[in-house]
Amino acid sequence: MKKMSRNNRIAIIGASDLQLPLIERAKQMGFETHVFAWAAGDVGEKAADHFYPVSIVEVDRILEECRRIRPEAVVSIASDLAAITVNKVANALGLPANPPETALIATNKYEMREAFQRAGLPVPAFVKRGAEDDLSPVYDMNLPVIVKPTDRSGSRGIYKLTSFDCLREKVACACGESFEKKAIIEEYIEGEEYSCECISQNGIHHFLAITKKYTTGAPHFIETGHLEPAPLSSEMYERVKETVYKALDALHIKCGASHTEFKIDEKTGEIRLIETGARMGGDCIGSDLVRLSTGYDFVKMVIDTGLGRPIDWTKEPSEKAAAVRYIMNEKDLEHFEELSKGAADHIVRDSNIHFDGGRTVTDSSTRFGFYILKAETTEEACRLASLS
Repeated sequence: MKKMSRNNRIAIIGASDLQLPLIERAKQMGFETHVFAWAAGDVGEKAADHFYPVSIVEVDRILEECRRIRPEAVVSIASDLAAITVNKVANALGLPANPPETALIATNKYEMREAFQRAGLPVPAFVKRGAEDDLSPVYDMNLPVIVKPTDRSGSRGIYKLTSFDCLREKVACACGESFEKKAIIEEYIEGEEYSCECISQNGIHHFLAITKKYTTGAPHFIETGHLEPAPLSSEMYERVKETVYKALDALHIKCGASHTEFKIDEKTGEIRLIETGARMGGDCIGSDLVRLSTGYDFVKMVIDTGLGRPIDWTKEPSEKAAAVRYIMNEKDLEHFEELSKGAADHIVRDSNIHFDGGRTVTDSSTRFGFYILKAETTEEACRLASLS
C-alpha cells in the first residue's frame, strides 16, 4: 500500500492518565500530538496539542480525521479497547501495525484460548457461554473455576467459584460486563501470577521484563500492586521467554508492545498462560516500571515501532527494582503517608490519591490512586510498597 505524505504528527488513541506518558514522550520527541477520546476531562485532553472528542471505539470517524491530518504513526498504550482501533486505523493508513486478525484474537479471551490451544500451548479447560446458554459442559470441569467477560480488562466481572451453586448468576454478571455479552468459564490455575513485557518489530520479539503481580485474591482478583524484576531464577526467565514468544506468534503479534500474563504452577513449575494483550501492560508497568528497573524507554519503543523506525536500545541509568502500589483502603493510605515522610526519596511519583471511606473498591477503575517507587533490591521495593 502506498503511504501518504507525513507531517510530523502522531495520532494517540485514548486520553486517560495511563496514556499521559505516551503523549508527553511523543511531544518530547518533537511530534505534534493528536489525541482521540471521549470528552471526560481526562489529563490527556489538556496535554494534547490537538484533542478530538471522539470515542475510541468510533473507528470510522477517527480514520476519517487521520486521513486529513496524515499522522506518521497511530499508537496507544495499556488499553485493549484502544489497541483494536490502533490496529484498524494504522492498517487502513498503510502504517506499521499487527495483522488485522490480531485485533480480534488478542482482545477476546475465548479466541485467544483457541489460538493458544491450536499452537500447543498450555491452557486450562475452557468454554464460552451467553447468559441464557446451556451450562452443562461447565459441570464437567474441575473446581474451582473462573468466570469472566470474554472482552474486558481491569478486573471487571471476574469471579472465582468453588461450587456451581451460583454459576448461572455469575455468568450473567460477566456477560453484563462484556461488549459481546459473552463469558468465558475456565478451570482455575493455581500459582503465583506474573506478566512478561515484550516489544516486537517485523515479527521479531524482544524481551524487556517480568513483573510479579499482587491482587486482592478471590473473588475479583483486583491488582493491588506490581514488582519488577520478578524474583525468579535465570532458568525460569528463559523458559518464560520461550513460552511467551510462542504465544505472541500464535496471536500473530508482529509489531509493538505486548503484555502476557501467566502463572507458574506451585507443584510442577509449569508455566500456564492466562492471556496476552497486543499492547503495553497497564497499571504503570510498561510506562514506568520497565524504565525504572531496566533503563529501557518502553514508551519510546512503542512510538519507534509505530513509526517503523529501528527500536532504540539506549539504556538510561536505572534503579535495580521498582514497584507500583495501589490505594485500596485507609490502611494503604496511612502507609503511603508514612512513606512520604520517612522514605520520600524512594517515591518517583504518585497519582491524585483521593480516598473515599464510603466507597468499596470493586475493580481496577475504582481504586483510590497509586504511587510508584524505586529501590536497590526487589526485597526493599516489596517492603516499601507493602506488597504481600
